[in-house]
Amino acid sequence: MRRRAPGTIAALIASAWLAGRPVRLTAQTAAVDPHAAQPQRPTVATHAGTVATGWLEIEAGTEFDRYADRSRGESAPVLFKIGLAPRVQLELQAPVIRPAQSETTGIGDFSIGVKMRLFEATPVVGNLAILPSLKLPSGSADSGTGTGTTDVGLLLISSHKFGEVAMDLNVGYTRRGGDGTVAPRHAALWTASFGGPARGWLGWVAELYGYPATSGPAGADSIVAFLVGPTVAIRDWLVMDAGAIVPVTGPQPRAFYAGVTYNVGRLWPAPLPSTFRSVRGPG
Repeated sequence: MRRRAPGTIAALIASAWLAGRPVRLTAQTAAVDPHAAQPQRPTVATHAGTVATGWLEIEAGTEFDRYADRSRGESAPVLFKIGLAPRVQLELQAPVIRPAQSETTGIGDFSIGVKMRLFEATPVVGNLAILPSLKLPSGSADSGTGTGTTDVGLLLISSHKFGEVAMDLNVGYTRRGGDGTVAPRHAALWTASFGGPARGWLGWVAELYGYPATSGPAGADSIVAFLVGPTVAIRDWLVMDAGAIVPVTGPQPRAFYAGVTYNVGRLWPAPLPSTFRSVRGPG
């Protein structure tokens, strides 16, 4: 992520922006099946939904990037989501990366986060969640598979439903360690993601997202990009996706992606509520 403004300013901007959204909420649909997948991929955005307590869901995929200088890069993120309690989800992620202009492939930086849904079906912010996270320098800064920094991040998540269309709005801020020569010390992102059913087992997702410009030795211009593609529900617990990412402004590479979300099942016994509120976003 890329950022110049302090975290407190980002939080204030996020709160004001979310509060200004129009009030056109419909009732959230209730789902009693904790085994139903809740994809956060393929979009940059995440939704306010959480896995049922004691259940495990895995998201995995691959992305092929093509840069303006015709160099290519690849990444394969893997995310483990574990329900810790009602409205609380543990997230563990470790991507495999092959940087552009490199023949080296390696494990990227490991991250851990806890998503907590604070409010549900409110008149303005819909379902509201926060996702604090910690990224560790497990990748290699020399080979380009990591930044060599320890990062602390905070993501604000607002999810809405308009009929069958889901909308997820995210604003995030990251504070990195290091001296800023490899990666900017302050970074941010914003996203507006939409999705819904198309026909039968076929669905769709579309997202506009951006990374504001950063400063310092490793600073970069701002990026705005658009993502779009279909989703395929093979089973309630297995959802596949594919699509493309195109730059609008800035040094965003053109990319193609594909992946899968698999709700593995229950890891340990836990009491289930009579209704499990589904707040899943477009993925």
